[in-house]
Amino acid sequence: MSKSALKKSNHESRIYIAGHRGMVGSAVWRALETKGYTNLIGKTSAELDLRNQQAVIDFFNKEQPDVVINAAAKVGGILANSENPYPFLMENLQIQNNLIDTAHKTAVSKFVFLGSSCIYPKFAPQPLKEEYLLTDSLEPTNEWYAIAKIAGVKACEAIRKQYGKDFVSLMPTNLYGPFDNFDLKSSHVLPAMLRKFHEAKASNAPVTLWGSGTPMREFLYVDDLAQAVVFAVENILPEHLYNVGTGTDVTIKELAETIQSIVGHKGELVWDSSKPDGTPRKLMDSSKLRSLNWEPKIALHNGIKLAYSWYLKNENTTS
Repeated sequence: MSKSALKKSNHESRIYIAGHRGMVGSAVWRALETKGYTNLIGKTSAELDLRNQQAVIDFFNKEQPDVVINAAAKVGGILANSENPYPFLMENLQIQNNLIDTAHKTAVSKFVFLGSSCIYPKFAPQPLKEEYLLTDSLEPTNEWYAIAKIAGVKACEAIRKQYGKDFVSLMPTNLYGPFDNFDLKSSHVLPAMLRKFHEAKASNAPVTLWGSGTPMREFLYVDDLAQAVVFAVENILPEHLYNVGTGTDVTIKELAETIQSIVGHKGELVWDSSKPDGTPRKLMDSSKLRSLNWEPKIALHNGIKLAYSWYLKNENTTS
């Protein structure tokens, strides 16, 4: 990249966080505020429809952000992805294309694009390395979302390659924490389990979970991802794509038993093997980012306790 196109961010930088009310965006906002950043910009979806190109252009022209963090996306678990393939593809493309292209055409000096580990092939070698991208077919249950995110990664790479701009992509593993989505129809596995076990706790009713319990997953507390985003904001990273994970994974069965224990549910745990398991394993190799001195700090057991505590305090306002 051309050094003339790059500059480090400072506490006076105008930083726009797209999706600042979501789990990731709110964690990034908290992390930046804690570090003394005072010019943070956020708009709700009602205030700014990121699918509307002209609205995004007008917003950028008015606010003139120096840094853009794309934490806005249409997200969901296996069920939501399977039942809504078109919006998961198209709305994510619209959101990220408008943000990336407008940032490129204005005075934005740094763009941080957030994606997901599902961009990697279903049967890629484990742990997943950045270079495995586009080497094989995707997991069918979430390929629509994955294809959109891959397009975003490649768009940022292309801008970086052609124009020398500091556009970088961070691919987190499965996230959880405050402001997670607990709606059983659209949530991911960990918050869905938390809610199921909590609601069954009073009567110790049986809890039925999808699949066999054998797939392995890696989970990252969202505040650890936020620190990785701050790290990307404060430093000029040498490559365009970085995995963000813990480096350890557990079986879905182990996850369920851990959550069951933390919640205090004493009932039966039933596995519905007629439902899909999804990808057999998704462990990420985050050594590239770790080599630059970023490290996750919150262990899974402690993170689940924190997430459950937040859920209990906000149960009436969660989906």
